[in-house]
Amino acid sequence: MLDTSCPRCGGGFECGVNAGHCDCFGVRLADASRAELAARYPGRCLCLRCLRDVMAGASADPPQPVIGSANASG
Repeated sequence: MLDTSCPRCGGGFECGVNAGHCDCFGVRLADASRAELAARYPGRCLCLRCLRDVMAGASADPPQPVIGSANASG
């Protein structure tokens, strides 16, 4: 298992691709989504939550903080 951080959300996760099985193997992305992720994050893995978001139609862009949340500045 490879400990890494997701380039889309910044969260940590364990990638099992080098171990021969990773949770992402069950995610089926459209060809256009796969191409967008490969172009935006070359050679990088995304966490399962972000892959599911993209699979559900979310943008490959990093999620933006919610205005008015405790983590938003201003």
